[in-house]
Amino acid sequence: MFTQSIQNYLNRHGYTHITLKAVLFDMDGVLFNSMPYHAEAWNTVMTRHGLELSREEAYLHEGRTGAATINIVYNRQYGSDAPQELIDEIYAEKCQIFGSFPEPDPMPGAYELLQDIKAQGITPVLVTGSGQRSLLDRLAHHYPSIFAPERMVTAFDVKYGKPNPEPYLMGLKKAGVQAHEALVVENAPLGVQAGVAAGIFTLGVNTGPMADHVLTDAGANLLFPSMQALHEGWAKLREALAETHL
Repeated sequence: MFTQSIQNYLNRHGYTHITLKAVLFDMDGVLFNSMPYHAEAWNTVMTRHGLELSREEAYLHEGRTGAATINIVYNRQYGSDAPQELIDEIYAEKCQIFGSFPEPDPMPGAYELLQDIKAQGITPVLVTGSGQRSLLDRLAHHYPSIFAPERMVTAFDVKYGKPNPEPYLMGLKKAGVQAHEALVVENAPLGVQAGVAAGIFTLGVNTGPMADHVLTDAGANLLFPSMQALHEGWAKLREALAETHL
């Protein structure tokens, strides 16, 4: 399974091999089980402002900047982008609601995987559409000495959120690597689309309520059912990457 997926990727992009130097990680739903809180917060604040965004749909917008999510919903109902003042108000309220929930748990298997990656001399990079200071601050606590500040891409750094490739292209730049020297780890369809659009071999990890095909339809090169499963399959994946050449 691993070998064929890698060969398909190499054929599609015209590369001869993948030399793994960096792994680019999304945060919500990959490092933290925070998406249920995000979905609840978005649904609550949108309803408060007379806008319609279900909890289920919120998962499909994961990875967008807050402003982009608000504009999609507002445009759908009113045919125009939301005023900037309203965007700022809604996003501030959403962050306040999110911050009122219990601290989200780290994803099982994520820290162990990151420890293995660092021990192997591979650079971990954070690429998130989030601007939630509370989650960003928790990285240092739950994932100590893993992500260097200069190896982090957040909503504060990009003009275009996922599914635009800009966040992952910036992640490559911050890691100092090319697309065929990295992997992306994503749990959201928009994030998968962004990784694929950046030309990076993209792993989909289905940690949410979506059907598997949502991630494969978005273009995921490989699919894992959990971060624990990715950790357990990491050694075999690395072997396949090292052995697969065109």
